[in-house]
Amino acid sequence: MTEPDIGTLETEMNRGFLHILVLALLERDMYGYSMVKHIESLGYTVEENTLYPLLRRLEKNGWIASKWDLTEDRPRKFYAITPEGRALRAALLDVWMNQDRVLDQVIKENKHV
Repeated sequence: MTEPDIGTLETEMNRGFLHILVLALLERDMYGYSMVKHIESLGYTVEENTLYPLLRRLEKNGWIASKWDLTEDRPRKFYAITPEGRALRAALLDVWMNQDRVLDQVIKENKHV
């Protein structure tokens, strides 16, 4: 029997989770690096080379918007969720909660086997 490739499965699981996480974080304006650091402070890791392409895709689809802040020494691109992004986040959270409920139920059932 071969060992499962947890890394590949984890990558697949992270894709959907990161969509929800970023949409939840962007209820307040944030720039990319601050998102990475905030996520790390929560005990989760996201690579910048994963986050920035996701931000671009979310913006391209109209789920987030960006604006440059030029008031500091270093210009920063801040992102914020759009009304369409809020609707998407709500739908994704419904899916996530249902999946969590189903998995929790299966785990509880298996404790009695």
